[in-house]
Amino acid sequence: MSTFFNSLGRSMTRAPRSTKRSPTPTSATFPADPSAPKAAPSAGPKPLYLCSPFVESALVKGNFKTIVMLPKYCDIMEWVAVNIFDFYNNLNEFYGCLTEFCTQQNCPTMSAGATLNYTWINQDRKHVHLPAPTYIDYVMTWVQNMLDDDNVFPTKSGQDFPPSFPSTVKHIYRQLLRVFAHIYHAHYAQILHLRSEPHFNSLFAHFLAFGGEFELLEMKDMHGSSSAPVGVGALWERWKGMGILTQ
Repeated sequence: MSTFFNSLGRSMTRAPRSTKRSPTPTSATFPADPSAPKAAPSAGPKPLYLCSPFVESALVKGNFKTIVMLPKYCDIMEWVAVNIFDFYNNLNEFYGCLTEFCTQQNCPTMSAGATLNYTWINQDRKHVHLPAPTYIDYVMTWVQNMLDDDNVFPTKSGQDFPPSFPSTVKHIYRQLLRVFAHIYHAHYAQILHLRSEPHFNSLFAHFLAFGGEFELLEMKDMHGSSSAPVGVGALWERWKGMGILTQ
């Protein structure tokens, strides 16, 4: 496996990438309410995305490792950058179809399970709870700004990636994972209504496989606790058992 975080310092000769970005969905307001309540834990029914036939629904059959491996003669930085760019755009479009359902009333916390709530670090370096649409607006706006910054994601041939690129990409990956996790937890019924579960499942499996291949994925970001997988952590385990993902 090519190791992303050990690849700094190599020379890069790259073809220019398109600078076109997809629009980021935004909410009407950006209230930052640190007193927003946590979602109350409840012993609800099994999530739809873990039930048959939805958990098996996919456009791609077999293991995703083969489509995330670094192609021969391709620079690892460029490969990671292009894939992160594509993951962002595809996830952005899916979330754009769900914004009318992801509201402050429906989603008062950025939750990914009954016991898994993500917090935002504010300017005072404090962890605060935000409504999911506000949190996601912050994430998508921040990521798009990173993608638009040639000093972070260079687009000109021969322009080097900054030394901080691996850590920046890992942060971006973690935040996009949280958006995926919230959609699965709170809006999978709408994904089913749109008959888009094969597309969304394949996108997420591709995303997870890529993160595992290039050391971007940390399991602590997917689980409520080490002893009790919740949310997309349980989906990860299910897909591993089905042979879609590898450890």
